[in-house]
Amino acid sequence: MRDAADRLRYLDQVMNLLFPGHDARPGARSVLPHRLAPRRVVPRAWWHGALGRGLPVHGGTDTIETHLSDVLGRRVRVVVHVRPARRANRKPILEAYDESGLAGFVKIGDSPRAKRLVRYESEVLRMLAGRPLKVVMPPDVLYHGEWRGLEVLMLSPLPVTSRRVPARLLDSAVQEIAAIRPYDEERPGDRHGEAAWHGDFTPWNLAAGADGRLLVWDWERFAVGVPLGFDALHHFFHQALRRMPPAVAARSCLAQAGGVLEPFGVEVALARRTAVHYLVALAERHHRDGHEPLGPPAVWLNPLVDHEECLL
Repeated sequence: MRDAADRLRYLDQVMNLLFPGHDARPGARSVLPHRLAPRRVVPRAWWHGALGRGLPVHGGTDTIETHLSDVLGRRVRVVVHVRPARRANRKPILEAYDESGLAGFVKIGDSPRAKRLVRYESEVLRMLAGRPLKVVMPPDVLYHGEWRGLEVLMLSPLPVTSRRVPARLLDSAVQEIAAIRPYDEERPGDRHGEAAWHGDFTPWNLAAGADGRLLVWDWERFAVGVPLGFDALHHFFHQALRRMPPAVAARSCLAQAGGVLEPFGVEVALARRTAVHYLVALAERHHRDGHEPLGPPAVWLNPLVDHEECLL
């Protein structure tokens, strides 16, 4: 893991934030699987000795564990995910456990941007809880509140399976999400210009459920008013990014747009125009976030957009 040092520096900040105080207990937590490949911080166990020294953590009566225990009415211990330190929307992510096992996942808004995203996701999920969704299963909000100036959002764990997600299920989910109307359920809207989208419909935010539905989490980028098919293109593009550089993935997204959007009745010319709009919207999001994970748009996007200028 090339960014292990950056992750550990950010981890120190996160642990001080979640476990404030002056009475650090040496060896209270362990970094797994190893400090050279940090993934999770867990309560120290005897068999962790082979992994090296434990991580000092402050105790006290006002930690994230005591806060969650108070609001839930039962003792809670947390596992802290060691997040990449350079992501624009980075935020502490925790697994919360009670005596029965995994109780939920917790997002901590620790910066102005992260706080806005956490608050917004809470609003979106509460809105979705009132919608008769048949294909998509989002998590439930178990708790949302403030603690020491931080936004704390606890979500129910979804019953993830290892089953492959069928293409037909993905398409059905895209269509169901596109039809969501947060403020006026009866307004049909223009299917090509007023659709909703999840906003981060990537393979790592989806899983097949045991009941045949699609489990979908991370709703902090949900929005309305986009052309139908943005989620399908986002999914295709991020799959392509696993195999090819951003510029090639962008060209592939445009070239395959007709096939990707065919299940939604979008004809080829409109599909190509939608793909260009999607890629421009993604670049604009990165610009607003102040982070360019795909590199400068002048390299991966502009040549494609310039070539397809007639589509805009």
